[in-house]
Amino acid sequence: MLGSSFDVRVRGGKLSDARALADVFERSWRHAYIGILPRAHLDSLILRRGRRWWSSAIRSGDFILVLEVGGEICGYASCGPARHRGRYEGEIYELYLAPEYQGLGFGELMFEACRSELDRRQLNGLIVWALADNDIAIDFYWRRGGRPVKKVTDRVGTVDMCKIGYGWP
Repeated sequence: MLGSSFDVRVRGGKLSDARALADVFERSWRHAYIGILPRAHLDSLILRRGRRWWSSAIRSGDFILVLEVGGEICGYASCGPARHRGRYEGEIYELYLAPEYQGLGFGELMFEACRSELDRRQLNGLIVWALADNDIAIDFYWRRGGRPVKKVTDRVGTVDMCKIGYGWP
């Protein structure tokens, strides 16, 4: 973890964050998915998730957490009710950090902020989905106590990809 001289803050996203969130999205997704997702599909996703998309998501009331370190936006997460019915009522939809901020404890900070939000909403149980080929994400969720509870195959671009749901009761 960085020294205490850095101001670290997790807060709700605001419209003025849209450009920085688009940048973090692009850098974190390229870092996470190059070699896993088909390149054309990844490029298309990044193109769609620009500043306008983030402004729209924030304006619509989507719950987006922003990680600031020293005044710079370097990560984000989103969470809410689980998208699939079942035992797990809460879901972390996305949790990403700019590559240079990974491995410093900020992911755990964001994860716990999401858990607090889901608790505040009284959503029992938590599920997070990760591509089976994304070893870094799988290791992260395993170390947080998540265990594989579901497996699905989704079509991503032109490729069928296995996704694993990690659950916490």
